[in-house]
Amino acid sequence: MKAATVVQIKKELQHRNPDEILQLCLRLARFKKENKELLTYLLFEADSEEGYIETIKAEVNEQFELINIASFFYIKKSVRKILRTIKKYARYSGNKETEVALLLYFCEQLKGFNPSIKRNTTLTNLYERQLVFIAKKINVLHEDLQYDYGLALDELKL
Repeated sequence: MKAATVVQIKKELQHRNPDEILQLCLRLARFKKENKELLTYLLFEADSEEGYIETIKAEVNEQFELINIASFFYIKKSVRKILRTIKKYARYSGNKETEVALLLYFCEQLKGFNPSIKRNTTLTNLYERQLVFIAKKINVLHEDLQYDYGLALDELKL
């Protein structure tokens, strides 16, 4: 089965009544955890972006505490998982400021992580790539935010 385009779906939804749309949303939420998370963000979290960011930061802290530090193999797997989670949550928001704030926080946590990421090339490269990515994202923000986030980014450079 070939999926319909977003334009086709939008046109079809315009012809449906609100009760049918409600049922479609509920059915959609039943099938994928990501759909449920996105609906949760849109319904409950979108009003308070700062609260949303703080919630994600708390979750990131928990995930960093749970990292198995027995070997760098497990550390790399866990760090990549945390980064995927952050990118997923940033995608839900769709706000560039939120994405930059979350990635800066991730890099802060990674820089202060023990054992040091400097002892592993893969983790150091991942960290450096995130810094480059953040720098690109900062350039599209408002000038005041560029300055503030630029200072935070300069502090994170190894």
